[in-house]
Amino acid sequence: MATAALELQESRKHRLRWWTLGVLCLSALVVVIDSSILNVALPTLQRELGASAAGLQWIVTSYILIFGGMLLTTGSLGDRFGRAMMLRAGLIVFALASLAAAYTGTTGQLIAARAVMGLGAAMIVPSTLSIAVDVFKGEERTKAIAMWAALNAVGIVLGPIVGGLILEHLDWSWIFLVNIPIAALAILLTFLLITESRDAEAKPLDIPGAILSIMAVSSLVYAIIQGPDEGWTSRYVLTCFAVAMVTGAAFILRELRAKYPLLDLSFFKKRRFTAGATALSLQSLALAGLMFAFTLYLQFVQGYSPLEAGVRFLPLAAGLMVGARLSERMVHYFGTTRVIAGGLLLMAVTLPLIVLWQADSPYWLIGMVLVAVGFGVGNVAAPSVDAIMGAVPEAKAGVASATNSVIRMIGGALGIAILGSIINSLYASKVASAVVSLPAEYAALAKNNVGAAMTIAASLPGEAGRALSSAAGNAFTDAMGQVAIISAVVMAVTAVLVLVFMPSRAENGVETQPRPEDEQ
Repeated sequence: MATAALELQESRKHRLRWWTLGVLCLSALVVVIDSSILNVALPTLQRELGASAAGLQWIVTSYILIFGGMLLTTGSLGDRFGRAMMLRAGLIVFALASLAAAYTGTTGQLIAARAVMGLGAAMIVPSTLSIAVDVFKGEERTKAIAMWAALNAVGIVLGPIVGGLILEHLDWSWIFLVNIPIAALAILLTFLLITESRDAEAKPLDIPGAILSIMAVSSLVYAIIQGPDEGWTSRYVLTCFAVAMVTGAAFILRELRAKYPLLDLSFFKKRRFTAGATALSLQSLALAGLMFAFTLYLQFVQGYSPLEAGVRFLPLAAGLMVGARLSERMVHYFGTTRVIAGGLLLMAVTLPLIVLWQADSPYWLIGMVLVAVGFGVGNVAAPSVDAIMGAVPEAKAGVASATNSVIRMIGGALGIAILGSIINSLYASKVASAVVSLPAEYAALAKNNVGAAMTIAASLPGEAGRALSSAAGNAFTDAMGQVAIISAVVMAVTAVLVLVFMPSRAENGVETQPRPEDEQ
C-alpha cells in the first residue's frame, strides 16, 4: 500500500513538474525583484519619512543582513522538516512583513519590517531551488535550473523598472504592497501543485553551526557594505571583518568535527562544486558592480528619470534570458566547462568596450554592450548553478541551494562595495581639477559623488555650471570604463581557472553532457 502511494505521488509530481517550476520561479522572482526595486524609491522614502543617509542605508542593509545570515539555517531546516512547508511559511512571512513595511510611519519601523522581509526571503529562495532539484531529473533538471537562474538574474534587472513604474503612477507604499497579491497567489499554487519533499535521513539541526554561520555571514556582509562609507581601515569595519574571520574559522572547525554538520564541507572537495561556486560568485561581483555604476551613469550623467533608466536595463535582461535559455542546449553539445568559460570570456571581451562610452553616448552603443554582457552572464549563471546542485546528493539540496544563494549574495555585495569604491576613488581624482574654484564645502561634496556634483552644477550660473557638469560626467564615465577593464581581467582569470579545474562530468557519476570527448 505504501509503495503504491509513493508511486502515485511520484507520478503526480512528474506530471505537474513544469507547473511546479512556474510556481517556484514566481516565488523566487518576487524576492529577487524586491531586492533591487527599493533602490529607485530611496529618494522618495527620504522625503516621506525624513530618513537620514544612515537610515536609508539601514533600510537596505537590514534586509541583506538577515537574508544572507539565515540562508544556511533555513536551507537545512527545509531539508529536515519539509521544503514545501518552508516555502509556504516564507511566503507568508514575506507578505506580512511587506504589508507592515507599506504602512510604516518612521524609518526605524521600516528597517524592522525590512529585516523580517529578509527572513522570509531566506526561507523562500533555498526552498525553490531544492524543490526543483527534487522534481526534475536528468537533462530536464539542467533545463529547469537554467530557467530558474535566468528568471533570478532577470529579476534583478526588472526591479528598477517595476519600481520606476510604481513611483511614476502610485504612492511609495505600493513598492511593498505589490508583493502581497503575488505571494498570495504563490501560496495558493503551492498547495495545488507542489508535493512535499525532505531529506529522509535528516539529522538533528546543528544549532552551534547555525549560530556561527549567521554571525560569520552577517558580519562579513555588513563589513563589505559599510566599507566604502566608514573607510576600509576604520576600526568599526576592521572589527566586523575580524568577527567574520573568527566566527567563520570557528564554523569550519565546528562543521569538520560535528557528527551532523549544518554544511557538509566535503562538498568543496568536488571540483565541479567549487569551480561552479567560484564562477558564480565572481560573475555576480562583476554584474552587481556594473549595475551599480550603470544606474548612476544613466540617472546622473545622462539625466534619465528612474523609470527611463530602469527601462534601459532591458537589453541586459534580454541578453540574460536568451543566454540562460541557450546555455542548456550548448552544455549538451560543448560541455558545462566550455560553456561557463565561454560566457566568462565573452564578458571579458565585452566589458572593456565601456571605455568607448562618453557622457553623451547614444543609447544604441550602450545597448549593444549590455546585450552581449547579459548573454555572457546567462551562459555562466545557469550552468554554474547546475554544476553546484548536481555535485551534491539530492537529499542535501536545501543546504546546497542556500550555499549557492550565499555565494551569489556575497559576490554581489563585494561587487558593489569594492568596484563602487574604486569608481568613487577614480572619479574623485579625475574631477579634482574642475572643483578647485568652488568653495571648500561644495568642492568636497562634488568630489564625493557625481550626483552631488550635478546638483551643484545646476545651481551655478551659465558656463560655470555647464563646465562642472561636463567635467563630472566625463570623470565618472572614465572611472566606470577603467573599472570595467578590471572586471574584464577578473572574468578572464576566472575563465582560465574554470577550464583548468572544472571536470566536464559530475564527480558523483551523473553525466551532465553526453559527448565523451568533452571529458577532461
